[in-house]
Amino acid sequence: MHTSKLNQSVLTLILIGAVAACSAGGTTSTGATSNEDGGGGAAQGPSTTSGGAQGPGSGGGGSAGVFMGTGGSPTPNGCDSGPDEDKDVDGFSVNAGDCNDCDANVNPGAIEVLGTDDGSGGAGGYVPADEDCDGEADNVAGPCDDGLDIAGTNPLDGARAIELCKQASGPQDWGVVSAQWVRANGNPAVVNGHMGLLDGFGTNVFNQAGARLLAISSGAARDASDPGACVGSSCTYNGSGTPPPGFPQNVNGCQGGSNINDDVGLDLVLRAPTNATGYKFGFKFYSFEYPEWVCTTFNDQFIALVNPPPQGSVNGNISFDSQNNPVSVNVAFFDVCQGCPAGVAELQGTGFGDGEGATSWLQTQAPITGGETFSIRFATWDTGDTALDSTTLIDSFEWIANGGTVSVGTTPIPQ
Repeated sequence: MHTSKLNQSVLTLILIGAVAACSAGGTTSTGATSNEDGGGGAAQGPSTTSGGAQGPGSGGGGSAGVFMGTGGSPTPNGCDSGPDEDKDVDGFSVNAGDCNDCDANVNPGAIEVLGTDDGSGGAGGYVPADEDCDGEADNVAGPCDDGLDIAGTNPLDGARAIELCKQASGPQDWGVVSAQWVRANGNPAVVNGHMGLLDGFGTNVFNQAGARLLAISSGAARDASDPGACVGSSCTYNGSGTPPPGFPQNVNGCQGGSNINDDVGLDLVLRAPTNATGYKFGFKFYSFEYPEWVCTTFNDQFIALVNPPPQGSVNGNISFDSQNNPVSVNVAFFDVCQGCPAGVAELQGTGFGDGEGATSWLQTQAPITGGETFSIRFATWDTGDTALDSTTLIDSFEWIANGGTVSVGTTPIPQ
């Protein structure tokens, strides 16, 4: 149990998008799961600054005039390209299925996005698009997490719970390359109550997308009504752990702790669609440590650790507030608590009482170069001891494919 008390005030506190208009010129597993050999190293994204999220959320434009081409002929939109030429240097020729070899954002390795009004006005302004060259415009895939077992052990189901549905079929295909339940340092983890695929959390917290969300916890990743819920504020499965380099991250002005316990995570290797410039996901952090143990050695944390680390990350972590404070009881986003702006409604039925706290739904985004491969590890742990657990909910992963610049940042999601 904690041996000291220090009450303090908490610190003050994008895949729907559009590509540029087309130019006229499961099984059970406790280890890693993969459907192909891993791809090459990820390229670092555009120059960014930490803290402030840039780029759009939902919505965006679509590509115009894209239709399936026929091998050996110019694509119907007027792009004059030889059958085996890669005129737009996107890795695909007409014979390889590129239906617009003059637009690098359109090819079989791209992700489909919704067309929108082209600005011409009237009902005829809507422009459908076929970015992935499958012969169908605007066939955006839906969620894939119906019917997942709350205690599912397949790490690919953890990916599906956050809307990462597509598995990469080869080195030119985008999607999930591999998935593995891990400890915070990336070593394999035994599947237990620290992981959960939930249909909500408590009475008033709902999925951001699909039918399930991913929960990882230093206690039990269950709400109060779920089978296997933790009775009380402290449950332990994994014991002492080894943190990744640079963690646990201390907060300026606070003493911080150095040892971690009950650490758990999901490690994903992903390949980005060729038209992606970034990605985003939603998360929500709960802790029994809040508010009593703010600015102490008991600073439970959640990280989203990316490799290679994008510019603007902190030791590879891309989830933090504008002061670079890690997601912990010291992060500026704690607003679900007694006397907080969001009140205590989102604590009800979760197992966290009205005397504890949480963040509202937050969204982290980060840049990526289209077609590149990278890993992201979602991990959480107890800091300083095994008592007073913390839980993170993760949901609604989306690729950003609007052609704009993306910077690392975390902001609240309007509800």
